[in-house]
Amino acid sequence: MEKFPIPAPAFSGDGRRVDVGAGFDWLRQGWALFIAYPGQWVIVAMLLLILMLAISIVPFVGTLAGNLLTPVFLAGMLHASRRTQGGETPDIFDLFAGFKTHTGNLVVLGLIYMLGMFCIFVVSFAVGGGGVIGGLMTGSILGAGVAFGGLALGMLLSLVLFVPLLMAMWFAPALVFFNQMAPVDALKASFGACAKNVLPFLVYGLIVLILAFFAALPMFLGFLVLLPVIAGSVYASYRDVFLAD
Repeated sequence: MEKFPIPAPAFSGDGRRVDVGAGFDWLRQGWALFIAYPGQWVIVAMLLLILMLAISIVPFVGTLAGNLLTPVFLAGMLHASRRTQGGETPDIFDLFAGFKTHTGNLVVLGLIYMLGMFCIFVVSFAVGGGGVIGGLMTGSILGAGVAFGGLALGMLLSLVLFVPLLMAMWFAPALVFFNQMAPVDALKASFGACAKNVLPFLVYGLIVLILAFFAALPMFLGFLVLLPVIAGSVYASYRDVFLAD
């Protein structure tokens, strides 16, 4: 006999397909979260940039630590977005929420991301770098063309290989932090959800590229606004695709 109340079903990790215009709506929601507390969000973004810059300038280990901690800091930004949506005021301590819970799994995501980027670099360098070296060794105008072609091929290959890695990483920190999913399961769920929504993400990506161009014009200060908006849009996309609200 069924007992009441019936417990809620466990989170499956299955993402749904959304409309093409959802990408624009995610950014609109990200802007709404930012504009609710713009001063606090700018402070959080400034602290994040300062921390990432400080980590990156440490010799040898800076790049390694930056890659490992990126999902941890992103979880903090998502936590701040959820608090903002709930009517709470975001603050700098939200940025460190990923250091308080599920830190190990978030760092594992960072490790996988770092290994993925390393593999992309090796493959792209092997393909593009070989063409550049071979072209330059000829010492002719034709060789210069071959070198340029090799460089362009390497860059194109990097972009092609980076897209699936980004798809796997997009929702993974949110799924680990909010839904306690294991890193590999979160990566699979994220990739599957993005694969279902290629067109919305294409629209989203094109808009973000345009916004990033304008954010970079005033000495990159626009990123103090764009980073919180993107964090809010990532949170909005997570809720739209996985929680359907």
